[in-house]
Amino acid sequence: MKIVINNVEKRFVDTKKREVTALQNINFTIEEQEFVVLVGPSGCGKSTLLNIVGGLLSPSSGEVYFEGLTSGKEPRLGIVFQEIALFPWRTVYENVVFGLEEQGASKQEQREKGQHFIDLVGLTGFESAYPKQLSGGMRQRAGIARALAVEPDLLLMDEPFSALDAQTRTLMQEELLSIWDRTRLSTLYVTHNIQEAVYLADRVIVLSRHPGQIKEVIQIDLPRMGRDQEQHRAAFERYADEIWQLIRHDAQEALKEG
Repeated sequence: MKIVINNVEKRFVDTKKREVTALQNINFTIEEQEFVVLVGPSGCGKSTLLNIVGGLLSPSSGEVYFEGLTSGKEPRLGIVFQEIALFPWRTVYENVVFGLEEQGASKQEQREKGQHFIDLVGLTGFESAYPKQLSGGMRQRAGIARALAVEPDLLLMDEPFSALDAQTRTLMQEELLSIWDRTRLSTLYVTHNIQEAVYLADRVIVLSRHPGQIKEVIQIDLPRMGRDQEQHRAAFERYADEIWQLIRHDAQEALKEG
């Protein structure tokens, strides 16, 4: 189904009781099976926008709706945050099936789906492990499996790999693409990393500095898999440079503000 973000605006009241516009005139769609990435300078409202799309925040004006969703039915959402929000007292398996428990799924359905998605993210054999026994990359895989297990209409990912070391991050990006290729979930992904955006996205939406507005939408016309291969390197770098030139001035201004 198509997800429509229609004329969304978000305003806050700051600590000095001044009204601040965080997002303004946000209009875009996420097509079925499309991977959309949000990039922009610090403070442009990327995470705020993702939280609005996910229903965790309400827009001050505008709307988000799922085209084709049965009337009265709530969309199923899978969310993966930067902070790995696994329950430390639950095993990998118990964490993965948590959303299914909340949905009232039968024990058999929990077992089947839980094991399927544990296998899918490469955690077979770690079902009984606790989060403290896992590496950062493995914990994030468990978080992804939990988000996938509810078979969401939309997968939301807010800088899920930013806390990982460079090597693990690269491996997790490859793993995510492999998982996406098998599930084809509509996905909205937030990152500060331009190379990550080009590597993952069908489209990159570049946001301006506050108030966050859509500065440019860039279609990444590269094969879905294997973008890091030598034959695509020149095109990959052109996309990355185009995005950087759009962000550069705003990023410099954000840095001055601290």
